[in-house]
Amino acid sequence: MRKLAAILVLLSLMNCSEKEAEKAVVELSKDNPFNVALNEPFDYANVTGESIEDFVTYEIQNVVQTIEIIKNQSIPTLENTFHPFDDVYNRLNKAGSNSFMLYWTSTDSITRAKGLEYSQKVDSLSTAISSDKDLFKQFETFAASKDYSKLNTRRQRFVNDIIDSFKQSGINLSDEKLNKVKTLKAEITDLTSQYSTNMNTANSVLLIDEAGAKGIPENLKEKYKTENGRYEIPAQPSTSGPVMSNAINSETRKKYQILYSNRGADKNIGILNQLVAKRYQLGQLMGKKSYAEHNLVPKMAKNPEAVWKFIDDLVAESKEKAIQDIEVLKTARKKTDNINNEEVLNAWDLSYYKNQILKTEYQVDTEKIREYLPVSSCLDGMFELYQELLDVEFKKVENASVWHEDIQAYEVFENGKLKGRFFLDLFPRPNKESWFYAVPLSTGKQTADGYEVPVAMLLGNFTKGTDILPSMITHNELSTLFHEFGHIMDAMAYEGEYSLQANTKRDFVEAMSQIFENWIWDYNILSSFAKHYETGEVLPKELFDNMVNAKNVSSGLSAQGSLRSCIYDMNLYDKYNPEQPIDTDQLWRDVDKQLGVMDWYIEGTHPQACWIHINTHPVYYYGYLWSEVYAQDMFTIFEKNGLRDQETGVRYRKLILANGSQRTVDEAVEEFLGRPMNNKAYVKSLGLE
Repeated sequence: MRKLAAILVLLSLMNCSEKEAEKAVVELSKDNPFNVALNEPFDYANVTGESIEDFVTYEIQNVVQTIEIIKNQSIPTLENTFHPFDDVYNRLNKAGSNSFMLYWTSTDSITRAKGLEYSQKVDSLSTAISSDKDLFKQFETFAASKDYSKLNTRRQRFVNDIIDSFKQSGINLSDEKLNKVKTLKAEITDLTSQYSTNMNTANSVLLIDEAGAKGIPENLKEKYKTENGRYEIPAQPSTSGPVMSNAINSETRKKYQILYSNRGADKNIGILNQLVAKRYQLGQLMGKKSYAEHNLVPKMAKNPEAVWKFIDDLVAESKEKAIQDIEVLKTARKKTDNINNEEVLNAWDLSYYKNQILKTEYQVDTEKIREYLPVSSCLDGMFELYQELLDVEFKKVENASVWHEDIQAYEVFENGKLKGRFFLDLFPRPNKESWFYAVPLSTGKQTADGYEVPVAMLLGNFTKGTDILPSMITHNELSTLFHEFGHIMDAMAYEGEYSLQANTKRDFVEAMSQIFENWIWDYNILSSFAKHYETGEVLPKELFDNMVNAKNVSSGLSAQGSLRSCIYDMNLYDKYNPEQPIDTDQLWRDVDKQLGVMDWYIEGTHPQACWIHINTHPVYYYGYLWSEVYAQDMFTIFEKNGLRDQETGVRYRKLILANGSQRTVDEAVEEFLGRPMNNKAYVKSLGLE
C-alpha cells in the first residue's frame, strides 16, 4: 500500500486519474506492441491509443518505484543511486519520445491524441523528479563522498551533469518558487503542443489558374491540378521552393508567401505571446534577468553576451556582401521584367530573381538538377557513402512493423554486431509534422541484460512521387537529407555506458550533421548516384562546375537572413520587458531596420506563428551558426585526408559522434583536429568574398 500511495502522489502531480493510478500497479500486457525484449523493435503497426496509455502508465509505475528505492538508500553509491537513475531517464525518454513521435506521425486521430497526452504526462513526471529535493540530497551526498573522488573523469562528469541539471531545473529554490516553476513548465509544454498542432493542421492552400501557375514546375502542377483545370497547391515546406523560385507571376509568389507565413497564425500569435511571457517568468524565478540567460547556462555559449557578440560580428562581416547581392538581384529583375533598380525589391521576389541569375548567368536550373536526384538513388548513394566512410553496414528490414506504409526500417551493424536501428518517414501526409527532423526514439546504454542499442527516426517532407514521376529533390533538399541523416548517424554512433551521456551540448549538436553537407559539393561523390531518372545519364561535370561557381550567389543575403532569425529569437527571449510586451510583428520590422539591408517583413504576415524553433527550441537558432564554425573546421581534416578516407571517418565517428557528453566538446574536437579549433574555414565557407 505504501508503494501505491507513493505512485498516487506522483501521478496526482501529473494530473492522472485514479483509474490511471490503478492501472500503474499492473503488469504490461504481453500483447502490448511496446512489450518487447531488449533490442527487439516495437510493433508500431499495431499501436493504438490504448496501448500507448498502458505502456506509458506501466513505465511511470516502474520509474516511481525506482525513485522511491533510490531515495531510501541509507548510503548512496554510484551503483544504487546513479545507475538506477540513468535507467529511470532511459525509460522515461523512450516512453515520451515514442509517444510524441506517434503524435507527430500517426494517421489515427486517437493515437495522435493519446501520443500527445501521454508524452505530456512523461514531461510532468520528469519535472516532478527534477524538483525532488530528497532525491537531489542523495546525489549531493554521494558527490561529497570519497567514493566519488575515486571515479574516473567520465563517471565524475556523469554525476556532475545530473547534479547540474537539477540545479538548472531550480532544485535549490524555495518550495513556493519551485511549485511555480513546475506549473509554468506544464503550461509551456501544453502551449507548445497547441502551437505545433495549429501549424500542422492549418491546411493553407494556394488557389490559382493556368496564368497564375506559369513557370511552376510541371511535375508540381500535375500533382495539384484539379478537375476544372485550376491548381490547389498546399503551402508547406515541400512546395515552397518550387513555387517561390519559379512562379513567373509576382502576385502568385506574394499570395503563396502570405499563406505560408500565416499557417496557424489565428491562434499561434496569442500562444507565442504567452510562451514568451511564461518563459520570462521562468527565467525570473531562476534568478536570471531573462529566459535566455537561464537557457544558455548549460550550453557552450554560456551567456547572452557571448551570443550577441557572435551575432553582431557576423552581421558586420556579411552586411556589405548582402547589400551588393540586393543590387545584383535588382539588375536581374530589370533584365527579366524591366523594372527600374530604384524600385524596392520585395521579399517574395528574392528566390525568383536569384533563380533567374542561376539560370541565365550560370546555366544552373534547379528543376533540371532535380531530375538527376530521385530520392531512391539519393538514399542509395548516401547510404553507400556513410557506410564506407564510417565503416558501418545498413541492412533494410523487410516487412517491418511501421506506423505507415511509406516508412522504411534499417538496422546498423559494425563488424556484424547490431549498433542501432533507424526509420525513414520522408513524405508529407495529412496531420503529420511538416518540417524535417532527426527524432531520437531511444539512446544507447549498458543494461544488466546487455547493451541497449539506440533507435532514431528521420522525419522528412519531400515531394512524393506520382504514377508518372518518381519523388525527386533539389540539390538544396539533398543537403537537408545529408544533414538530417548526419543526426541519425550521431545517434547510431553512441556506445557509452550511460543514457544520460548520449547527448552533446545543444549549440554543438548541429555541427555533427552540418559537416556532412560538404560531401555533396564533391563531384566524384555526387556523380556516383546523381543520375537522370529517365535516361540514367550521370550529372554532367559542366553543370556541376556551374553549380560550384554559383554557390556564392546571394551568400551575403543568405547569411543576413539566418542572422535575422537569430536576432529575432534572441530579442524574444533576452529583451522581453513585461512592462512593454513585445509586438511580435513589429519586432520583424525593428530587426530589419537594425540590419539595414532590406525590408524582409511582408505586411499582413506572421511567420513567427509557424516557426517551430521559437516554439519548441527557444534560444537555439544562433546554434546553427555557432555549430557551423566547428563543422567547417573539422571538415578540413577530411579535405586533407580524402573525403572517402575510412580511417578519418572512423576517427570522426569514435571521437566526435560517439562522444555525447562523456568528454568536453573542445577536448574531443581538439583531439580530432590535432590542434585547437579556429574559424578560418568557417569564414571562407560563408562565401562573402
